[in-house]
Amino acid sequence: MCGIVGYIGNREAYPIVAKGLQRLEYRGYDSAGIAIYGNGELKYSKTKGKVADMRRKLEAEIDPSGTIALGHTRWATHGVPNDINSHPHFSNSGNLVIIHNGIIENYDALKKELTSRGYSFSSDTDTEVLVNLIEDVIVKEGVKLGKAVQMTLNQVVGAYAIAVFDRRKPNEIVVARLGSPLAIGIGKDEYFIASDASPFIEYTNNVIYLEDGEVAVVRKEKGIKVRKIEDDTMVDPYVQELQLNLEQIEKGGFDHFMLKEIFEQPAAIRDTYRGRLLADEGIVSMAGVDDNLERFLNAKRIIVVACGTSWHAGLVSEYLIEELTRIPVEVEYASEFRYRNPIINRDDVVIAISQSGETADTMAAIKLAKERGAFVFGVCNVVGSSIARETHAGAYTHAGPEIGVASTKAFTTQITILALIALKLAKAKGTISKSDFQMHLQELETIPQKIEVALESNDAIREVAFRYKDARNCIYLGRGCNFPVALEGALKLKEISYIHAEGYPAAEMKHGPIALIDEEMPVVVIATRKGHYEKVVSNIQEIKSRKGKIIAIINEGDTSVRELADHVIEVPETMESLSPLVNTIPLQLLSYHIAVMLNKNVDQPRNLAKSVTVE
Repeated sequence: MCGIVGYIGNREAYPIVAKGLQRLEYRGYDSAGIAIYGNGELKYSKTKGKVADMRRKLEAEIDPSGTIALGHTRWATHGVPNDINSHPHFSNSGNLVIIHNGIIENYDALKKELTSRGYSFSSDTDTEVLVNLIEDVIVKEGVKLGKAVQMTLNQVVGAYAIAVFDRRKPNEIVVARLGSPLAIGIGKDEYFIASDASPFIEYTNNVIYLEDGEVAVVRKEKGIKVRKIEDDTMVDPYVQELQLNLEQIEKGGFDHFMLKEIFEQPAAIRDTYRGRLLADEGIVSMAGVDDNLERFLNAKRIIVVACGTSWHAGLVSEYLIEELTRIPVEVEYASEFRYRNPIINRDDVVIAISQSGETADTMAAIKLAKERGAFVFGVCNVVGSSIARETHAGAYTHAGPEIGVASTKAFTTQITILALIALKLAKAKGTISKSDFQMHLQELETIPQKIEVALESNDAIREVAFRYKDARNCIYLGRGCNFPVALEGALKLKEISYIHAEGYPAAEMKHGPIALIDEEMPVVVIATRKGHYEKVVSNIQEIKSRKGKIIAIINEGDTSVRELADHVIEVPETMESLSPLVNTIPLQLLSYHIAVMLNKNVDQPRNLAKSVTVE
């Protein structure tokens, strides 16, 4: 959600920042802009639309030369998407320029106060209020930019990641964060600023992830000084080495990042369980669980908090953990959990799931759980992310960068981690037999190979997609641990094709949704053999008797459902508890191909952002 890129050094800044903004397009945005300082002049261009639109406009209007630049992709919160509301924004004097991710909640009161003192505003944004408030502090208090930013941020309520430049001091950029991520890349006599490390990975492997409540002054000659916003104390920042390479964030010959990431799932799952799953030795090794095993074993309850696709992974984990460990599990939307005064006890374990590790609602749920004494375990993909730092312990999924807004490999790698946790706890509690435990480990080890087989149905799935690309509605059905897979399949179709779709437990058809069935309604049914197979077959018969169109996900060699369904997609058979890992693959591909056939922007669906860092 929104993207920040900045550069200060000796190179031409515009190519670096423009390319960086294109790397951040996956985050979701509706407008873009860049400000450049060069030859004593502060120049800018911004526009509603894509980064490519902004680049064409900028290169036609201004000389882009300069060694300092700030760039931004905006996802609208305050003010509609248009050229005026796009970032960067300037103070009334024209001296200060700012880019900002997040929301300033008390901006209206601040705007009224500034207006009473003679400030004027051309946009509808909270960001323009913020930059003028910084200027007001400089004028009134006679302080330098870094101190002014710190003093200003102590007056605001909300979430932010900002970068501010003063053309009167063309040797520094001031950055700060609270609730929105911000990384500083460290090169030789040059610095890179970005919402994540992807914009500068070809220039440096050294990065500082600014912590919440910190402000940093980045000077070309003097380096970086970091302070706490609240009390001005100095901070010694931790410099990390990036475990990311350029090849990981390129498409690698695929038409879209989403398709690439669907096909990366076998490797991503192997990377996720590598070193953790030792099937031949009968061992699950997870440091974050091992070091806190008593907290897990003594838990009266496990609460899973997540949003979107991660919430669906959490629902799968409810089946896994309860079945294997007999520990009660509750799965909560983080956005609801944080606001409903939940009952949280000190003997609860909270598992927070987020691909990005920056989801605002999940972060707030974590803080609430910690305040009430619960042990919080994080499952995320991004090393150094806020959730990784805020939780007591955790596990990375090792999925690699996920650029497509619609999560695919995040879902399957999250389930992999959660399955490993369930198996480890079950063995420690003695709620699983040695033979059953060993069988689960061996089966989990084969899942990547079975997904590779499922991916071989890509061409057949494309043909099914062609038949149903013009559908206006779709129902997805599953039972047991495949009910969350039905929800996830419906979400994928909605996200990228904009076709209305809903997921239901198959048995719930009779309690309302069956009224929707007619000859125009495609119904996707997960009908693999393990689990409540006979019941699902009965549900299919009920739909067929009402002329519904059945697309069935079946196991290889199934003839019963094949005779009933209009279309079948075969996947390899696996044990029920692990079947979501395989069964979700054809649903991802079906959504992808329908969206492509409808000429939708698969990697950047409208109105969506990869990392939801504001409420």
